[in-house]
Amino acid sequence: METVKYTSNSAKKSPMTPKAIIHQRFGDKAIYKVEEVQDLTQHGCPGLAVLQKGPCLYRCTLLLPEIIVVSDIFKRKKDAEQSAAEKAIEKLGIRQKEYNPTILEAWDDLASRLVFLFANEFLSSLHPLSGHFRAALRREGHFNGCVPVSVIALYDAKIGNICKHINPAAESSSLLVMSLVLKAAAKQTDVVLSFEEQLSLKKRNPYPPEIIQPSTDHESSLCYGGTIEVVRIPASLDKDVETVKLNIAATGYYLDVIGQELGVNEASNVLISRTIGKASSELRIYSCAAKRHLWDQLSELDVKQHIHLEGSLNERASYFSGQFVYGDAILASVGYTWKSTDLFHESVSLRTYYRILVNKIPNGAYKISREAILAAKLPVAFTTRSNWRGSLPRDLLCTICRFHNLSEPVLSVQLISLDSSQDLPGSHKKLKVMEADREEKSEAGLAAGCGNLVGSTEASSCEVKLYSKNQELILQCSPQEAYRRQTDAIQSAALKVLSWLDIFLEKPDTPLEKLKAVAEKLDIHLSLHYFLKEFASCHSVHKCGIAIAQACKSLNYSCSSDVVKDEPLFVAIGGQSSGTTPSNGYLASVCYSVSLVSDEDCMKEHLESCEEFEFEVGNEAVLPDLETVVAQMAVGQSSNVQTELVPCELILAAAGDAAATLSLLSSRSCKLEYNITLLRLTEPLEDRMEQALFSPPLSKQRVEFAVRHIKEFSASSLVDFGCGSGSLLDSLLLYPTSLEKIVGVDISQRSLARAAKSLHTKLNSLLDAKDTSSAIKSAVLYDGSITKYDSRLHGFDIATCLEVIEHMEEKDARLFGDVVLSSFCPKILIVSTPNYEYNVILQGSTLQSLEDDPDEKNQAQSCKFRNHDHKFEWTRSQFNRWASDLAARHNYSVAFSGVGGSADTEPGFASQIAIFRRCNDDYDRDRVAKMEFGHQYVVLWEWNTEDLLPKKE
Repeated sequence: METVKYTSNSAKKSPMTPKAIIHQRFGDKAIYKVEEVQDLTQHGCPGLAVLQKGPCLYRCTLLLPEIIVVSDIFKRKKDAEQSAAEKAIEKLGIRQKEYNPTILEAWDDLASRLVFLFANEFLSSLHPLSGHFRAALRREGHFNGCVPVSVIALYDAKIGNICKHINPAAESSSLLVMSLVLKAAAKQTDVVLSFEEQLSLKKRNPYPPEIIQPSTDHESSLCYGGTIEVVRIPASLDKDVETVKLNIAATGYYLDVIGQELGVNEASNVLISRTIGKASSELRIYSCAAKRHLWDQLSELDVKQHIHLEGSLNERASYFSGQFVYGDAILASVGYTWKSTDLFHESVSLRTYYRILVNKIPNGAYKISREAILAAKLPVAFTTRSNWRGSLPRDLLCTICRFHNLSEPVLSVQLISLDSSQDLPGSHKKLKVMEADREEKSEAGLAAGCGNLVGSTEASSCEVKLYSKNQELILQCSPQEAYRRQTDAIQSAALKVLSWLDIFLEKPDTPLEKLKAVAEKLDIHLSLHYFLKEFASCHSVHKCGIAIAQACKSLNYSCSSDVVKDEPLFVAIGGQSSGTTPSNGYLASVCYSVSLVSDEDCMKEHLESCEEFEFEVGNEAVLPDLETVVAQMAVGQSSNVQTELVPCELILAAAGDAAATLSLLSSRSCKLEYNITLLRLTEPLEDRMEQALFSPPLSKQRVEFAVRHIKEFSASSLVDFGCGSGSLLDSLLLYPTSLEKIVGVDISQRSLARAAKSLHTKLNSLLDAKDTSSAIKSAVLYDGSITKYDSRLHGFDIATCLEVIEHMEEKDARLFGDVVLSSFCPKILIVSTPNYEYNVILQGSTLQSLEDDPDEKNQAQSCKFRNHDHKFEWTRSQFNRWASDLAARHNYSVAFSGVGGSADTEPGFASQIAIFRRCNDDYDRDRVAKMEFGHQYVVLWEWNTEDLLPKKE
């Protein structure tokens, strides 16, 4: 077993990567040339006519002024570049000096850094902190030249790094950094002045006129003054957040203006948070600092623990900033940036505030990444990167950790190699492949060089750990599932953690015992004490302000959780039906717009729209009401839908004018109105590959194969096991057959509902047209598992199970075979499943290259399963052995055939088929008589001509 750890930033042996060291030394003179290298060790599978395509490998040549270095061969370009840089460092003898001072040395470095910052040369540098120094020189009175300690502590990364060596707690405490800066300044009185009543520092000797004049004469982008919009966050949860406008002039200091809004006299009493959201933004929380006389009484331990100084704890601002904030606070986007002397600024609206709030919940972060707050929903499962839309689970988890001030998540991938008889560690399941013996591998032409083949026993599982900034383990997810691809293991494990966090954060009323039960089901172990410590303020913050709360109370609506009815309030579908309707696994593309409408006076406020929104049907990647409606539509149709309100945080995060939306919410009874158009449906990759290579498509060839056998045996009754959306049953209506009764069984109610809609329409049309080619008198759809017996389906003329068993665990597929032949006892059973050996041809098509996983395009491409949902795929020899053994056990004969390809040409049929025939009609009647004739299935839909035709008098 091999374990590989992943974090959002790869672990580094030194503070800088080899490429960073080379760049620091040579800059643009370092030139990297990457070339693709063909892997000559990869060959086609023996016995197959189609050669495999080897993985893409890369080698990098690094050109430096002194030397030329060539890297080893790697699967990723960036690894080749780092390898070349590492070799260059070794050849040149470059040694990176690691900063690891003693405490006394760190104190000296901190004092030296302050001297540098107050040197004449620093004033004209393009550094965010130098902007504050220049602005301080424009301050009036005795504040002239005074720079707040909070600014120095925040905007100079080197000071923060030095302070960490003096006291490690400084990494998570800006107050502690400020305290250390003040102490260091007190030892440099010949250079820096500090003031008794101010948390600020000032250069002792004035700057020379030739240094100060260019800075004071510079006209910034706000030279004539400007107004910016900011959000005020009251400390009291009973007060709503609101927008206010600040007038900031270039001749002053913007922190003085923010200080006045907070009720303090000047900038040194303003505390500044780290950036919120993206590191490149200037969105920060501004709040009041403690008075200097209280500050001096604090010990470093008190500062580290954020002892309550003055005022009430501001839970919302604390939640946003990741540090304790007391009193009212301001959320603003303004400040000095790198390589610019102008003051950056942009307005912050209520919409911005609520988008940040929504972004701190996994479901909300996914919605934001899709720019579809009122439509998208975090999917329940990771399928494939080609079907997933929006940020990937691993990236979302990193975002959530960053927003909640946690360390980067640690993802450990275990590469497992074991025999088929061994269980996966921590799992009661066998590996989702069937180990074939060496003779079978040889016969099937499957060699070790073919990548992840059926005979392969290598799989991956991923463990996820979340730590606090103090490296306290707060959550550990150890999934039992194993996956063939590392990417699937990583993304699926990350999604499990996100799913649980989503329940905890989005539904604060969920009982703790239920949360623990869900965590256990998702293989998550909590360090409850540390977890609740990190997320202490979440539930109180994720509640609406008083105005929204009053509005929701009048509507008997809870803002803290979703309120979803079984069906939307109103649905109107218009437009001619094209006959092309959604099915599980398809990608649906819709155009939609959503508005907030008032029931009382028809007032409408537009909230959100999207010209093209794509999602995977059946993966719950959209709000339930929307998927329910889209499932009833055909391509080209449009619908108007009214639904109950979603949580108000989401509505305000989507609204262009949050103030107007809030006013409408608080004064009237409202609903959401969606206008949706189904633009197109994209079939799953498996279907597209088959259609690209076969005419007619394999799906149609399978139907025609079943029709031939129906006619050959003059079958009057047919049951389709695993009927899904009814594609086979629906297609059978297009052919004249002897069938009088058709039945479908599936475990997906959503798929059965689509099948019912289609069959109902077509059967009624045939009946109205008095089409004599169809003899169908009854049709029934059952909700149930095909591994369980229901006496109503006993003894049918023909049973089909087309491309179904590979979606089951192997043990369930074997169980189905035994149940259907021993209990259902059809005269004929037709079972089809993919021929694994044919995958090398299918996946060699041009379509496959369009769907490759970027993380895995360097792996062998030829032997993947055809569908992400396939649990196994059998070779011809494995399928033949399963079918032959099954037939022998239950007194059936079996013949083999297929569609797509030829039995006489390697690698056989694309879809292999077994036709089981009951050997004797006088089968074991004693055994049948002893069987329990119970009803395990639920009738979901039923159609009967006797109920539709006029009664004869």
